[in-house]
Amino acid sequence: MNKIQKSVVIILTAVSVVGVLGIPLGNPKFIPQALILEGCFIVLAVLTAKNYKHVYIPNFIISGVVIIGNSIFYKHVEIMTTFHPLYNALVLIIGGYVLQILLLITNYLAYKQHKHLITSRTN
Repeated sequence: MNKIQKSVVIILTAVSVVGVLGIPLGNPKFIPQALILEGCFIVLAVLTAKNYKHVYIPNFIISGVVIIGNSIFYKHVEIMTTFHPLYNALVLIIGGYVLQILLLITNYLAYKQHKHLITSRTN
């Protein structure tokens, strides 16, 4: 596993940790969905660590879905703009935007490096 892949795995793990810390703060009726989402991040971290070649696409998709979901869900926007409650706002901002943007960037770099390796092997 190269340095960029390690970064992707670390970010996916950080997203899972922040998400798990935030689950008890959310609406109890959404706990099953939150656990499934966090499970997806854990599975993606494992697949990325094992160098599964098709993991880049789901990484892009899930990160985009999380960013869009946090942006259109009124309650999340309200919490993030008012910082009330503060801990919830920090979890949403860090886990829902900062780490997701880092995931998009590092995943793109890992994908680009993977494609470069593939093309250099065929030449």
